[in-house]
Amino acid sequence: MSESDVDTERVTVRTYLPAYQREEWDDHAEDLGMSRSEFVKTMVQAGRRVFDGQVEAAESGDGESGENAVDSGSEPSERVRRGDLEAQVLEALAADEHRSWEELLAAVTDDIEKRLESTLQDLQAEKRVTYSGRNGGYTLDE
Repeated sequence: MSESDVDTERVTVRTYLPAYQREEWDDHAEDLGMSRSEFVKTMVQAGRRVFDGQVEAAESGDGESGENAVDSGSEPSERVRRGDLEAQVLEALAADEHRSWEELLAAVTDDIEKRLESTLQDLQAEKRVTYSGRNGGYTLDE
């Protein structure tokens, strides 16, 4: 399948869950420095990797570390981001036999601008970041 055959249009996915569970997810996402959307997408991809046998489930408790095991010495956000990037690279390579560096880079960074804009909007709404046209950029609010 060539890159031109892959539909990269963004779509919305809805799910319904108890309010307490959404609050737990929001807290966990915040701890990892992620938006809710990024958190849910990352956790679904991580779960798919477990079900596909690419990584052992954390509950196995056997202490073994295979080549696909996630490094438990890393910070949680680093582990999640590394796993998410790995999943994106593997997914992009599975979609086509050969991918150039540029094609892989485009596949894993396609929504970074949208995510950055959304994150900055959230941080500004929370009054944690301010944009100053006069100073030409964003700054932390004190």
